[in-house]
Amino acid sequence: METKAAVLWERNTPWQIETIELDAPKEQEVLVELHASGMCHSDEHIVTGDMPFRLPCIGGHEGAGVVKQVGSHVSWLEPGDHVVFGFIPSCGRCPSCSNGHQNLCDLGAKIYGGNQIQDDTSRHHTKGEDLALACGVGSFAYHTVVNEATCIKIEPHHPLDRACLLGCGFITGWGSSVYTADVQPGENVVIAGVGGIGAAAVQGAKLSGARTITVIDPSEYKREIALSMGATHVAESWEEAEGVVAEATWHRGADKFICSMGVGEGRLIAKALAMTAKRGRLIVTNIHPMLERDVSVNLMDLTLQEKQIVGSLYGSANPRADIPKILELWSGGLVDLESMVTRSYPLEAVNDGYDDMRAGRNVRGILRYPAAEAADAQAREAAPAGA
Repeated sequence: METKAAVLWERNTPWQIETIELDAPKEQEVLVELHASGMCHSDEHIVTGDMPFRLPCIGGHEGAGVVKQVGSHVSWLEPGDHVVFGFIPSCGRCPSCSNGHQNLCDLGAKIYGGNQIQDDTSRHHTKGEDLALACGVGSFAYHTVVNEATCIKIEPHHPLDRACLLGCGFITGWGSSVYTADVQPGENVVIAGVGGIGAAAVQGAKLSGARTITVIDPSEYKREIALSMGATHVAESWEEAEGVVAEATWHRGADKFICSMGVGEGRLIAKALAMTAKRGRLIVTNIHPMLERDVSVNLMDLTLQEKQIVGSLYGSANPRADIPKILELWSGGLVDLESMVTRSYPLEAVNDGYDDMRAGRNVRGILRYPAAEAADAQAREAAPAGA
């Protein structure tokens, strides 16, 4: 079949909207018509080369849609099912999955190549080229073919243009607080960077019972959003944050410090560690450039105060359990997915969305596709008169 997709042909160039050829799914694969895709900063890392996916590449790894066709070996999904894509696939059989760490599934090692997990070939083509997929997903497209290990089935009443956020950013931020940091009631938390991941981390820290939640972000708009989601203190800069954190924590420092900036910087690790309390935990969730090797840390401070520095991938979550769980929490009013979305764009405006992200105008932008618009129209037609 033919469909539309946003393709990156060269580093540091705009996404190009292309008509692509999409092959049918093979035995372990699924064809999905997407309704929406989150616009995660990680796709910007593909543009800059901080995450060196093979090019040309279809962007997007934070998507949700409706199953249209399944391969002959896929027994648990059928056409019409609603799914969210986990940007890390989970096989359920490897040591990490078996130990309850689906975010570290062995299949994750295959996603940077950009080809299909099953046989390392491509289903997406244009202009005589095989196209790579961001994280094996390629959600900047109206349709995609993915491995079944990437799909998480959800109940059909959940809006797909909000459920898509759980494919990466929301789970990553929320889990950074709830799982990786293991925020406990009464603890003091600092979150540096309030994009889609940082805003979700604020919500996770609040739900876990944090006493104070201090956010650091240069954007006044994002600081205001963070306060509305549960932050108690804000700082515009790292320099200002030192005094704010000291006052908020009675000079004890943050029990948990979460780095969720758009791009990590090794020189800031020492500043974060200095604001972390004795036996505190510093969580590095944001992506650093792959070639960055230098990190500034006072190792005496690390040792004598028993501080910890811990990485976090996908929020240390188990997406097959946590995606349905968070959708239930949203239905119960305990998390807020609606406020996470600042603006929606058509596929053709993907570059406008990333311009807004770079300018700090969005917590999270989403791409909304014709399938979502058609579903809305059907819902309006089916609604009782006057509803």
